[in-house]
Order: sequence, then C-alpha cells, then structure tokens
Amino acid sequence: MPNNAALAQQYGLTGQTALVTGGGTGLGKAIATSLAQSGAQVVIAGRREDVLQAACEEIGHGTTYCVLDLSDVAQLAEKADQLHGKSGAFDILVNNAGNTVKKAFLDSTLKDFDGVFDVHVRGALELSRYVMARMSEAGKDGSVLFISSMTAYIGQPNVHGYTIAKTAINGVVRALSAEFAQAGIRVNGVAPGWIDTDVFRTATKGDPERKAKIMGRIPMGKLGTPEDIGWTCAFLCASSAKYITGQVILVDGGGATGF
Repeated sequence: MPNNAALAQQYGLTGQTALVTGGGTGLGKAIATSLAQSGAQVVIAGRREDVLQAACEEIGHGTTYCVLDLSDVAQLAEKADQLHGKSGAFDILVNNAGNTVKKAFLDSTLKDFDGVFDVHVRGALELSRYVMARMSEAGKDGSVLFISSMTAYIGQPNVHGYTIAKTAINGVVRALSAEFAQAGIRVNGVAPGWIDTDVFRTATKGDPERKAKIMGRIPMGKLGTPEDIGWTCAFLCASSAKYITGQVILVDGGGATGF
C-alpha cells in the first residue's frame, strides 16, 4: 500500500510557485500542467495573450499568465519586477521558450542566428538572472530548469542556430549549477528527443521517408509524449531530486545514445 503522505512530501510541489516560459503551447503547456497537478502555483509566460488565456483555462489549478517576449531583452527587468510584484520570489523557473529557423547554413545570415540565440540563450539567461537573484535574496531552495534538446548531442541539417543554442544551454546548466549550489538553488536541464507534438506532426506530414528515418533512430520504437517531458521536469523540481544539480536528462527513448 503506497504511503500517500510520503509520496506527496517527496514528489509534490504544494506551496511552491513556478514560472514557465513558452507555457502556452506544446511542451511548455505540458510542463506547466505537470507542475500544477503536483501542487505548484504556476505562471505561464509567452508572446500571445489569447494563447496564454486558453492554456490557463485548460491547465486549471489557478494557473495565471504574463505576456513576455524573451527576444526583447531590454524589457525583461521591468517584466520580472511585475511578476515578482504579483507572485513574490519564485521557487521554480523553467526556461522553455524557443524558436527556430530552418535554413541551409550557406543560405542563412547572422540575423537568422541571432533571432534564435536571443530567445534560447540570451533571453533565458537574462530572465534567469532576475529570477535567481530574487530566489537567493529570499533564501529559497530553488530549482531552475533549462530545456535543451537531443539536437545538442546529434547533428541535424538545416537547423544550425537551434543546435548551437541548445548546445550552449548545456554549458549554461554546468556553469550556473556550480555557481549557485551553495545558495541552495539547483540548476538542471531536460533534453527532449522526438516528441509527438503538433510541431512534429507538421514537420513530418507528407514526408514518410523523414518520419521513417526518425522512427528508425529511436531504440524504443516510439515517439515520446509531452507529458514525458512535463513529469521529468516535475521530478527535478521536487524534494526527491534535492541532490541533483548540473545534469541534463535526455528524454528521448534512447535516440541520442542508442542504435
């Protein structure tokens, strides 16, 4: 018979507040849902207010939202102040927001690269700076997550900006985890593989050869679900993971390491 009280203590997030960027759709919404179902008070952030409103209704559990554009680094300090004014210091930050440009390297420009890097790395770092400062000031035993990608481990053509940005994120996890460990703030990453999302279905629609190649690369023989990512994030934020920091967990069915 499971000890529900022990499970709630080790895996629950009751009493904690969480900020999830890119939380209105896809993996971000799944992450926000898992955190909310674990008991956290969740704020989702993104660029489109209508999408965020709809996501809050779907997630439930008192989830709220903030309109935030990570590529506009200059306004992040003001936005962070607004968020902290409403929610206080966060216990959890999930840097999930992202974008990509699909172009051959020889056809791309630095502007294309900057558009991806500004969101995944610069914007995430700047927001983390403000959120982690408040965590530290409040004496929080906080958890900060960065969403990496299997693409940081294997080469994929025509998405060099995304690949480079996600590889940089793995370095961010190592650097910040070492710097904030004694402050009680854990920093980890989650690297999704091929996940059954609208983005994946759109990318492979009408391209059976590409889909077959992908499926042949996954040792488990199936796609992951958004919930696989969400619950991995919830675990890393819970007391059960209190001695884990500086790690990037691949959630990919073995795709990056298997054959």
